[in-house]
Amino acid sequence: MHEFLFSLTYETGVDDYADVFIEHDDLRSEAVYSCLDPSQLWRLEVLTGDIPTLEEVTPLALDESCDRESISGRSCEAARQCSLLSDTRCRRVVYSHLSDVRRCDAVPVIAAKYISGGLLIEQTRRGAESQWRILMQSEEKAGMLYDTLGARLADGVRFRFERFAEVTTWQNTVLTANSLPNEQYQTLALAVEQGYFETPREVTLDELAEQLDIPRSTVSYRLRRAVSEVVKNVVWD
Repeated sequence: MHEFLFSLTYETGVDDYADVFIEHDDLRSEAVYSCLDPSQLWRLEVLTGDIPTLEEVTPLALDESCDRESISGRSCEAARQCSLLSDTRCRRVVYSHLSDVRRCDAVPVIAAKYISGGLLIEQTRRGAESQWRILMQSEEKAGMLYDTLGARLADGVRFRFERFAEVTTWQNTVLTANSLPNEQYQTLALAVEQGYFETPREVTLDELAEQLDIPRSTVSYRLRRAVSEVVKNVVWD
């Protein structure tokens, strides 16, 4: 298998969805795409951040008239369906499906036109940067994909190639995050957000318990289990 890694950096005002990430430093998106052919694609996106930020970005993520895929500035001509699969304190999971794609300058659609045999694509957004990782079976036409991506960009979007290499492993943080039960993920996310793992600690177990409105012993148990699972996943990967 081969991995094609690159990033896109957006200026403010170029893309409405990107603007929300530029405005809110706490907001993070991790998404997995699949595009079997250029006529359709699906995306599973995990959004994490502060509660007010998530309340602002979720309607946009579910807006079926909002084009979050095109990198050229030309709107995708396709039918779009969006669903909210999970809605917790610091995390949203959104499923999107584009069908009957007639024209779309989206990274997965462009890649599917050059790379046969199916693709698995991961995207991470934070701030002005969107990082892309494409897993492909063959390196054939990878150069054409590189050239096309660079040529399709809207004004105000900068392309940076990072690497193209043969890989034997694939670590996907979206699937890892979903492996935690919701209550453990919520507790872990709040602990990170509030500085529990900083040195020195910025919040105590008692303060976390008060915010979550659960016993201190429950917070401690959830954190131990969540950290244990995360460490196992890192070691196994």
